[in-house]
Amino acid sequence: WQVLDPSLGGPCTLSALLCSSAAALVLLKWLGHRQIQQKMEEARRKRDVSLEQMEKAAHRFKQENAGTQTHIFSLMMVELVEKLKEGSLSPGSVLYSYTGKVSEVTREVNCMIDFIHGCDDQLQKLKKKGLLYSIPISIKDHISCKGHISSGVMVKFLGQVKEEDSVTIQVPKSQVAIPFVKSNIPQMMINYDCSNLIFGMLNPLNHQKSPRAFLGGGGALIAGGGSILGFGSDVVGSICLPSSFCRLCGLKPTGNRISKLGVVCPAIGMKSATGMLGPMVRDVDSLAFCMKALLCEEMFWLDPTMPPTPSFDEEVYTSSKPFWTGYYEEDRYFQLSPSVKQAIQQKRKLLQDAGPMLVPVAPPKIDYVVDELFIRDFKGDIVDPNLKSQFNTYRLPALVKRILAIILKPVYPRIADLSALCGVWSAKNLWDQHGAVAVYRTEFIAKWRKLRLDVILCPALGPAFNHGYAGKLFAATSYTNLYNVINVPAGVVPVSMATRAEEEELKHYQGHYGDPWDKRLKDAVEGAAGLQVAIQCMALPQQEDLCLRFVKEVETLAHSMKRNV
Repeated sequence: WQVLDPSLGGPCTLSALLCSSAAALVLLKWLGHRQIQQKMEEARRKRDVSLEQMEKAAHRFKQENAGTQTHIFSLMMVELVEKLKEGSLSPGSVLYSYTGKVSEVTREVNCMIDFIHGCDDQLQKLKKKGLLYSIPISIKDHISCKGHISSGVMVKFLGQVKEEDSVTIQVPKSQVAIPFVKSNIPQMMINYDCSNLIFGMLNPLNHQKSPRAFLGGGGALIAGGGSILGFGSDVVGSICLPSSFCRLCGLKPTGNRISKLGVVCPAIGMKSATGMLGPMVRDVDSLAFCMKALLCEEMFWLDPTMPPTPSFDEEVYTSSKPFWTGYYEEDRYFQLSPSVKQAIQQKRKLLQDAGPMLVPVAPPKIDYVVDELFIRDFKGDIVDPNLKSQFNTYRLPALVKRILAIILKPVYPRIADLSALCGVWSAKNLWDQHGAVAVYRTEFIAKWRKLRLDVILCPALGPAFNHGYAGKLFAATSYTNLYNVINVPAGVVPVSMATRAEEEELKHYQGHYGDPWDKRLKDAVEGAAGLQVAIQCMALPQQEDLCLRFVKEVETLAHSMKRNV
C-alpha cells in the first residue's frame, strides 16, 4: 500500500507503474509468441534436414547400385514380401527406393515430418524371418519412436524426445518391418482437415482437396507412393476418412485389438468414443496380411493390459461361406453427396446379384450418438486458422451455448444442439454419460443379432472435401464416429469414381435440414469429378477377419465392374 502514498510520487508515479506493468505484460506475451514461433521454425528446419538426409541416402544407394529395380512401387505389400523373401529384391533397394519417393512426395504435399534415422542400422541387422520382412512402414506422428519427438504438432510437445518405442513400433519390428518415417497430422488431432501451422498439408490426388483426417499425412504419403504400409489411430475416422479421400484401403479394428501403449494423446481420458490403432495400405489382402502379423504373442507380452484376443483367422478370411449382410444408404442425420449414394446403391445391387442375403437396416438415433454420446465427451499454443471455426464454438461460455441453443432450435434444430458442447460438469454426469454409451452399444448389437447379420455395408464420407471445410462440418463424421462409439471393426475400400453427371446432380443437393451444414457440404465436395468414392464395411467386435473378408468381396466386385465398363 505504500505505492498509494501521495508522498511517494502521487498519481504520476501510479500511472507510470501501471503503464510499465502493462508494457511488461505485452512484452512477456510477445516473448512467449516469439518462443513459439522459434520452436515452429526449428521443427521445420529439422524436417528439412531430414529430407536432405533421405535424399542423400537414396541418391548414394542408387549410385552404388545402378541396377536397382524400378517396378517396386507397382507391387502390393504381399507381393513385395514374397520378392524380398525369395531374394529377387534386396531390403536396401526397397528401403531406399521408398526413402527417395518420400522426399519427392513430401516436397509436393508436406506429408512427412521426420525421418527415423535408425532404419539404416536396422537394415544392417536384418534376419530373414518375420511376416513383414524388410517392409518399410510409416507411422503417425503421435506414435512414440525411440530418439524422436511425438508432438501431435503441438508446440508444447516439441523438444520432448521419446526414450523408447511404442508397442505399435516394437511389434512390427519383431516381424522384421522397418519403420522409416513419421507422417503429418492436424493440430491436436482434433480436426479432420489435416491442417496445422507448422507444416500444412495437401492431397496428392488433387491439391485443392484435403487428404482428410487425423492420419491425412499417412494417407497422402501412401497415395503418393511414398509408403506401402502406414499405421495410425482412429477416434473420429482418422483411418477411415483418409482411406476414403486418398483411394486407399484402411481398417479400424476393435478398440482392444492393438496396444496403444506409447501413443501420445492430447485428450486423455475420453471413453465414450473408443480409440484404436490400425493400418492403411493399397489393397485388402495387404490389410489382412498386416493384421495377421500384428495379432501375435509379442503384443500381449509387451503390453500385459491387453486381453488375450484371438489371432487373425485365415480360414474365416478365405472362406466362401455365404453370410447375411445388412446395409443402409444414409444415416438420416447427414445426407451425403450423390457420388456416395450412387456408389452404395451400385454395390448393394452387385451383392444381391452375387447371392448374399441383404437386409436393410437403420442405425438408431444418430443425432443422439453425435450430440450426446460423442461430442459431450470430446474435449487446446497458437490455433491453426482452419480450426478456428471449430475451436471458437468449443470456447463459447456454457451459458452462451445454452442461450444460442434455445434461439436456434426453431430454425436450425440440428445446429442448435450446442448444449452438448457444454460438457458433463460433474463426475456423476460423466458416469451417467458413459453408462448411456454402454446402453446404446448393447441395444445396437442386440438389434444386429436379432436380424442375424454377419456384416453391414454402409457409406463412407466423400469424395474429398475442399480445403477449410472440415472444421465447419464436424457433424459429417457421423458416418465414422458411430463405429467408435459402438466399438466395432470397420474397413474402407475404394469402389468408384465421382462423375460429372453426379457433379451436376450436386447442384440440386438440398440435404435433410436445409441448414448451413447442408449448404457447406455442397460447397465442400464441389469439383470432385474424377476423385475416388469409397464405402465402409463393419462386423461385430473382435471379428476383423470376417470384416476384411467382406471388404475383400466388395473390392472384388468393384474391380469386376471396372473391367466390364
